[in-house]
Amino acid sequence: MSDAFTVLWTHERCRALRKAGKVGERPPVAFSGAHTSLPAWSRARAGDEVYALHVDRRVVHVVTRMRVTDRERGACCGTPPTGWQDQAHPGHHDWWMLGADGCGSEPVHVDATPVRFDLPVPGDLLATLTWRNLKGRTRRLKHVTDGLLENSIGIQGFYRLTPESAADLAALVGTAT
Repeated sequence: MSDAFTVLWTHERCRALRKAGKVGERPPVAFSGAHTSLPAWSRARAGDEVYALHVDRRVVHVVTRMRVTDRERGACCGTPPTGWQDQAHPGHHDWWMLGADGCGSEPVHVDATPVRFDLPVPGDLLATLTWRNLKGRTRRLKHVTDGLLENSIGIQGFYRLTPESAADLAALVGTAT
């Protein structure tokens, strides 16, 4: 059975996506890293879904849904760097803003929905979204007031959704495409 996760994309990352004209395009790759600016996707496996979230003026948006296809460095990634000054993944230079040159970045190839910034998570759904850890403990967001997110600390990182919340986000993305 596949799992579903969320990852928060920062204002800087989303601004770079807009500036590069990536709205409406499907990212072929995302990057896992060793630093909080590029959370580790170590628990994601082929077939898992990852929902990239963005918070704008306290409203949480689904930017894209990515289905992991593989986590291997492929020919599409380009020549591995031979020195510190070389790009880590020159074959994915068009998607550098997703972390291609981040600290310890590793490619995660995905089949994704188009990048968008107009799909808000409804406040009633936001209040019920639930994540679970490896021990099976669940949690909801603590900082939701009147359907708005007051503090994004609860979604900063890479977190596994419960099956019910994964189904809710899948339905939201499905009705918007």
